[in-house]
Amino acid sequence: GGVRCYHSGCWYGARSRQLILFTTPKLAGTPMLKRLSLAASLLIALGQAPAHAASLAGRADVDAYIDQISRQHGLNRDEVRATLLAADTKPSILAIFDKPATGRPWYRFRPSFVNDGLARQGAAFWAKHAELLQSASQIYGVDPAMIVAIIGMETGYGRNTGSFRVLDALATVAFDYPRRASYFQQELTEFLLLAKEERRDPTEFKGSYAGAMGWPQFMPSSFRKWAVDGDADGHRDIWGNPADVIASVAYYFQQHGWQRGGEMVVAATAPKDLADRLAQDKFNLHYTVAELRAMGVTPGGAVDEQARAVLFPLEVAPGEVEYWLGLQNFYTVTRYNKSTLYAMAAHQLADAIRQRRQPGAQ
Repeated sequence: GGVRCYHSGCWYGARSRQLILFTTPKLAGTPMLKRLSLAASLLIALGQAPAHAASLAGRADVDAYIDQISRQHGLNRDEVRATLLAADTKPSILAIFDKPATGRPWYRFRPSFVNDGLARQGAAFWAKHAELLQSASQIYGVDPAMIVAIIGMETGYGRNTGSFRVLDALATVAFDYPRRASYFQQELTEFLLLAKEERRDPTEFKGSYAGAMGWPQFMPSSFRKWAVDGDADGHRDIWGNPADVIASVAYYFQQHGWQRGGEMVVAATAPKDLADRLAQDKFNLHYTVAELRAMGVTPGGAVDEQARAVLFPLEVAPGEVEYWLGLQNFYTVTRYNKSTLYAMAAHQLADAIRQRRQPGAQ
């Protein structure tokens, strides 16, 4: 299908093409986990469900899932069942998943992210949250410009975080889209666990059509592993608390191998047949720079010969291709979104934001 699930989640061939832009109210400070209404509970007790949830009621696969995760994670079966029967499956989500992904060349992809608007907004975000960014950079060793760039690319600094209920999005794909059912059932389980841990009503979370959440668009499993309570208030709020958002992105990058002060890319040249062969290995650091040089790759600048790198192409104009070496920090960005175009755009946007921070910059 057209949806590729990576890092924090599922990136629709380009979620980031702004095919779908949503706004959502901030969820900070929402009440602690609440029961469903008495009327809904009575309907469930009678073996019925509210009309909007009929699609999951009485389904053997859903009942088997409820039994399994209740036993495996020590969850209250009736509460899990009540939550799932409150889910409203969305055919519109399945239509998005069925739409084929069509890759864009770099020269079309780049303007969506490396542009004056995001650079200006990023510089303003940095100015507003300079202390938080400095603190996160010191703790986790991650370039603050990269943290800012990622938040901008994912949701425009929190403006477009998704309007679907996360419960609806995950349940729809988990039970009505067989090709991705296994992954999304796992994410649904992670979501139910995080709602319990955060003491929040699972019906209140909002996110993308794939269930990605908050300013950094973490999937539930990523939230549970890498979301950080940046201001120690007892909650990991990636929907409305910049301290938590910034710390979470920084921690994610640290945990995926970001090297403090490391370079990301170096321009290179290579014979086309060699470049084409090496480009098939685009998400792996199998070779050192010295080994790549021995094969026929020529770095265009100074670089540690023992550093591991990957060669990748960028089509900068129709039929015109540049080659670059991606180093460890480039690889780390592809752990957030498994796309060399995304990683290069993040690098260039971070540079543009950093330049906007210089004295006298317009």
